[in-house]
Amino acid sequence: MIHYPISKINIGLNVTEKRSDGFHNLETIFYPVQLQDALELVHSKKFSFSASGIPIDGNINNNLVVKAYSLLKEEYNISPVKVHLHKNIPMGAGLGGGSADAVEMLNMLDHLFDLKIEKQKLLDYALSLGSDCPFFVDPKPVFATGRGEVFSEVEVDLSSFHLILVKPAVHVSTAEAYSNIVPHKSRLSLKGLVQFPVNKWKGNITNQFEDFVFEKYPEVGELKEFLYREGAVFALMSGSGSAVYGLFRSEKRGLEDKLPKNYQLYRQKL
Repeated sequence: MIHYPISKINIGLNVTEKRSDGFHNLETIFYPVQLQDALELVHSKKFSFSASGIPIDGNINNNLVVKAYSLLKEEYNISPVKVHLHKNIPMGAGLGGGSADAVEMLNMLDHLFDLKIEKQKLLDYALSLGSDCPFFVDPKPVFATGRGEVFSEVEVDLSSFHLILVKPAVHVSTAEAYSNIVPHKSRLSLKGLVQFPVNKWKGNITNQFEDFVFEKYPEVGELKEFLYREGAVFALMSGSGSAVYGLFRSEKRGLEDKLPKNYQLYRQKL
């Protein structure tokens, strides 16, 4: 079986406080984006994991797809599988690709072995793998608080916009980004701010990680300014970086020719 995990962008991101368990409370709006990986899963005599596409660094046992399999194997004693991941969603970009892959692995194993996992249990498994993983259990626009796993409905209509998403040649460590953030509560709730017209978002909807990332990696900040110069109604870094997106009123072509060759660009009509 082959599934196609999607990604997400953050419309605003405020880190409000550090928790006693070492995590952070935050508020953000997760918005699904159809930039996809491909995940293939078949029965096998022994477990194996392979990958193609964007190179994946590090020990494969630390890959969230492998961790998702190990989690369900321990819980349900499932038999071995052969897994192949084609990586297309950039890593270290704030797009949640690894989290999406992990949740899709849970879903696929649930289907393959007819485990009949209830949704709340699936959400619990997802949260144990990563703070933003629960979003990908049912990916639709949500206002997220807590670690990023407490959801409430929010109306965000971007159907008249075109998305340009650019990943510069920079990998931002999520752990490093959080270690350099100074939590503070915003005066206005992001859930209220997102109800403003999109042309009023600039300067009102912010990402607290931009200060640290832009200082350490100036090219990320320059990319945001580039998108505004090219006509974006709103632009923001996603998550803890380094991808930056712009919302445009009309389809925007030719931007690839104005960017360094090692930048990745994705476009979508929302």
